[in-house]
Amino acid sequence: MTSFSFSTVPTILSAPGATRELGQELRLRYPNIRRVLLVTDQGFLRTRLAEAPLESLKAAMFHVKQFADVLADPPEHIIQEALAAAHEHQTELVIGLGGGSSMDVAKLVAVLTASSQSLAEIYGIGNVRGTRLPLIQIPTTAGTGSEVTNISIVTTGATSKMGIVAPQLYADMAILDAELTIGLPPAVTAATGIDAMVHAIEAYTSKHKKNPLSDSLARQALSLLSRHLIRACENGHDLAARQAMLLGAMLAGQAFANAPVAAVHALAYPIGGIFHVPHGLSNSLVLPHVLRFNAEACAEQYAELATIVVPHAEGSAEARAEALAVAMQQFATITGLPRTLRQVGINETDLNLLADDAMKQTRLLGNNPRPITRDDAYALYKLAL
Repeated sequence: MTSFSFSTVPTILSAPGATRELGQELRLRYPNIRRVLLVTDQGFLRTRLAEAPLESLKAAMFHVKQFADVLADPPEHIIQEALAAAHEHQTELVIGLGGGSSMDVAKLVAVLTASSQSLAEIYGIGNVRGTRLPLIQIPTTAGTGSEVTNISIVTTGATSKMGIVAPQLYADMAILDAELTIGLPPAVTAATGIDAMVHAIEAYTSKHKKNPLSDSLARQALSLLSRHLIRACENGHDLAARQAMLLGAMLAGQAFANAPVAAVHALAYPIGGIFHVPHGLSNSLVLPHVLRFNAEACAEQYAELATIVVPHAEGSAEARAEALAVAMQQFATITGLPRTLRQVGINETDLNLLADDAMKQTRLLGNNPRPITRDDAYALYKLAL
């Protein structure tokens, strides 16, 4: 048994309708705090699903300021604007309410509001000093797992992204409330759900930090996600399926926060960064091709996961690994997601640019069970075309 360490958010509340009592929950935990910054985005506000938690906060005598200008793949200026809002409000506690982007911004606001460090100083791994403001994360999609990760991704240029990884980015509490995901369209439900499954699969085969706890979480996550994704897409008001998806995404987040993701994400990032394809869909487009490429190095592990996703699969480890790749491709087919790069506006002339950019993702590529060269990356994009 190899040595390992494992970290996660200390408190998790999973219950449909939990955010209707958000104010009471936080008042018990933080009796002396009054000033709260709620970080979200305009799209979620338009669903009006934020109204119940907001009313609950106000009823519990919290003075709430909303920062609702978060953009997908948040650029640096959004972080700075949110930080200015936090300072102006004299914020004492930060709540991230939304998808991964809102929660990533909330993490950075909680860290930087209480710090003399600048955003530029904390890029990379372990560069955050000191403490942060209390932080509560509430996901409104079942995908990123950002509510339980210690990672925040920022867009730093036209197409480039930088990561911040530090223990201070773990929240104090994550709340999973399926009522907040009821308005999620089927395509978004599918793409974010597949993203969460990728987190589980890549954590299970991560080269350096795979461990018994991350393995157990990844398997449980993949079981929940694979059994409930189609249900949640077909009936968006199926509260049990929605709650199972949120729980699965959170478990996958715990897994990959400790056993990091690899080549699927490395190849997906340039698709999102350069062509503005949503992150979950970017993952889905390259997933089956990376699984087949990696099977040479980890067929046994893929075969173990196949017993969860396609329990009827039989034969050799290689055959069951292929069954897993086919099954993951079928999730995209059944839910109506694009399956090729061409369908999202990417052509063969773009592949060199993608391959060059993918090779810059060294933090991710180093976790892959099989080494990937620049030629390999190009070939994988060609297969996805």
